[in-house]
Amino acid sequence: MKRDQKNARIGQVADLLKENDTFFLFNYNKMTVAQAVTLRKTLRKQGSALKVVKNRLALRALKAEFPDDFKAAFRKPTAMAYTAADPVALAKTLKDFAAQNKVLVMKGGIVQGRYVPAERFDEITKLASREVLIGKIAIMMAHPLTKLLKTLQAPLRNMALLLSQLKDKKPQ
Repeated sequence: MKRDQKNARIGQVADLLKENDTFFLFNYNKMTVAQAVTLRKTLRKQGSALKVVKNRLALRALKAEFPDDFKAAFRKPTAMAYTAADPVALAKTLKDFAAQNKVLVMKGGIVQGRYVPAERFDEITKLASREVLIGKIAIMMAHPLTKLLKTLQAPLRNMALLLSQLKDKKPQ
């Protein structure tokens, strides 16, 4: 590969690292071409992508802000799954694919700017999706307001009940 081709590839990887905030690195050594195509299609459907990277070129594209542990993961054959969208969905897709095909070996990753070692990958897959977490936060924020509203309405409701009972009890 010529120097200008290498520089172009380094630029592509640097752009990927700049545009996306979530990356998972894995060893794809035993993956067949058919499996790789299947994984790429699955990732593409959810807004993610897969790129096989040459380690030396990827290390040149990495900037100083990436942790040394992440840089150390670029050994042996390395593929990078990345997304700018939901990192949990990407992690779950990779875990499902790895469970079905038994060919991926996780090396680590960056999730929204933070390094995640391979040992903690399963923790990410157990998280709920971003939308579900936002919904839970909204419910937790609305619950105290709902209780306050019910508390404020209770005296009026009790007064109406009392008047209704008095009306029924009063002889006509």
